[in-house]
Amino acid sequence: MEHHQDNARRKQVRSAGIASITGWAMDLYDLTIILYLAPTIGPLLFPAQNATLQLTFVYASFAVTLLFRPLGSALFGAYADRNGRKRAMMVAILGVGLSTALMGAVPTYAAIGFAAPILFLTLRIVQGVFVGGVVASTHTLGTETVAPEHRGLMSGLVAGGGAGAGAVVASLVYFTVSAIVPRQDFSVYGWRVMFFTGLLTAAFSFYVYRRTEESPLWHGRSPERVAPKSPLRDVFGKRYRATTLLNIAIAAGGATAYYLTVGFFPTLFGENLGLSKSASAVILIVANLGVIVAGALGGHLSDRIGRRAVFLWLGIPNVVALPFLYLWLASLDAESVVLITVIATLMAMLVMTGSAPTLIFLNERFPTDIRATGTGLSWNIGFAIGGITPAIVTAVSPEVSDIPVRLAIAIAVAAVVFLLAALRARETRHLGLGEETLSKLPMASTQTPTL
Repeated sequence: MEHHQDNARRKQVRSAGIASITGWAMDLYDLTIILYLAPTIGPLLFPAQNATLQLTFVYASFAVTLLFRPLGSALFGAYADRNGRKRAMMVAILGVGLSTALMGAVPTYAAIGFAAPILFLTLRIVQGVFVGGVVASTHTLGTETVAPEHRGLMSGLVAGGGAGAGAVVASLVYFTVSAIVPRQDFSVYGWRVMFFTGLLTAAFSFYVYRRTEESPLWHGRSPERVAPKSPLRDVFGKRYRATTLLNIAIAAGGATAYYLTVGFFPTLFGENLGLSKSASAVILIVANLGVIVAGALGGHLSDRIGRRAVFLWLGIPNVVALPFLYLWLASLDAESVVLITVIATLMAMLVMTGSAPTLIFLNERFPTDIRATGTGLSWNIGFAIGGITPAIVTAVSPEVSDIPVRLAIAIAVAAVVFLLAALRARETRHLGLGEETLSKLPMASTQTPTL
């Protein structure tokens, strides 16, 4: 009987982990396709003679999605806290896939004028709401299911593994479509094909979720511990307001560094370094494989020395290392493919290792009955702030050649913000996620790791 319970518990943890990682990976894939297509769709959807303005429009449409993710977390987070993580996840992922696919059907500016960018931005807003809903579920289901001593690792696997896997899949699709579609036709229909693949990612994610069990912490709550009618009011109420604001600062610092590196690399490689689409895709695949490894490493390390310690030990060197590496990277040309790959991968790993425990850090600062709402909002507001930085950087750059220096300055500021927030934070590893409910579940350890 005990052996059967052990196997059932391991299967539950495995399926929850796969569901969380897959959900975040597929949403990152859908969300970041636009970063790979920025130089292509800018001239097609936005009228401007200035290439910098066209890039600014594309990154602004990317930022719009991020700005509406908090709304999705408020709506779906409250639903997940009251009705379960799994249900919220299944509805949200379908919405993400459909809105992504519809972007591939938007007519160009030449066909319908200003209606083209307006329609595209509308779909980005809809996508943002649904992505916010996915975050509220994926960022709690896995960590609530795994044993306490491995929650940091799960955090890193979901944040780094999901982000890295999503970007790797996007790079592979970009590489494949670029290789199959003739160069002169990529701006005609190749970019549309990439958006249409959102339907495939939604179908795959939906299949995975159907086989996933509900979070044991949510399912095993005491009858009196039910989600309030408005978790949002609690998250920003007097009791948790300071907690939420500090969470947002941590998330914003890490998100800004991520979007200015991994998120901006596709444009930097093509527009500033002159790399071909295929070369850029290969480098991005390698860099994002590094993100996956770094996420697991940083998360596992936080299980040993603490979440705050990882933030600080990696945050301090990143203040200097990331700007230096950015300027070095920008000084290279298309002939230095190997060195570009090494520097880009190192930057991506430094960013992800230092921020890998963010997810579990946010989880541990909220009780189960408002955790999906609190974590989703903290994460998404932070990422909304981080997501607008590429648009700001491009907007304040008179020429494309001016972008790298401004990127280096912006990433230094982000690293400082992240470090200051980490210095103010308290360690959360000893807090757990409400271990009293785990005692009712088979194979669930009630021992919380100590500092």
